[in-house]
Amino acid sequence: MSQHEADSILGLPISRQRPAEVLKAIEQAIARRDVGRYISITNTESMYHGLRDEKHGAHIRNADFSLCDGVGVIAAGYAWGHRIERYNGPVLQLDASDYGQSRQWRHFFYGGKEGVADEMARRLKERYPGLVVCGTHCPPFRELSAEEDQQVVDMINETKPDIVWVGLGLVKQERWIQQHLHRVKAPWMVGVGAAFDYHAGTVPWAPPLLRALGLEWVFRLIIQPKLRAKRYWWSLVFVLESTWHGLTRLQFLRKRTA
Repeated sequence: MSQHEADSILGLPISRQRPAEVLKAIEQAIARRDVGRYISITNTESMYHGLRDEKHGAHIRNADFSLCDGVGVIAAGYAWGHRIERYNGPVLQLDASDYGQSRQWRHFFYGGKEGVADEMARRLKERYPGLVVCGTHCPPFRELSAEEDQQVVDMINETKPDIVWVGLGLVKQERWIQQHLHRVKAPWMVGVGAAFDYHAGTVPWAPPLLRALGLEWVFRLIIQPKLRAKRYWWSLVFVLESTWHGLTRLQFLRKRTA
């Protein structure tokens, strides 16, 4: 991970920085026009893949920030002696939309189903009147040819974005970011997955009380059972294996210092 302090769970980092520190770092890179930075929104499913897919693991480890997305990461962190605070993608996107208003940050939305990015842009601009959305694009649900991909890169670069928000779903959006680092001339890229649907209103976001209690995953499982069941199984596997290794490690350290 570049520059910033982080806690480690099975070799995968979770940033310690508070939201205000993250937003300040985003601001500084934008002011310098420091191209090629990115943020990993890291939940237990992402960490599961990070241990099994070298490229996905590298995406998490090399991020400027690896932000905790989910109560499972917090639970796993306890077993490693960490007190991790959650700062997920949808909330980061709202904070950046608000914080960036007076600073005229330019936001580009890449991904989502047809019309979702445009509807999200409309709603966010209603909520944050000073928000600058410099462009949106919904790619087709297939691999792009090299020529098509270059056209997308050129189109995004023409809008001179400060932050490119990528909503392609876990693993796919992280792969896209890695393939386009430094080709897309933006200071920041962030893969935020379901945030596009939440902010566009096409998928319900869990009520604030459930989010505060760390029970957003229950709400998502209820409204999207087929989509979530397998993904939450992967998350459970990671939580169990990381908790086992973390508790074993702590026990070993206690014996050494006894």
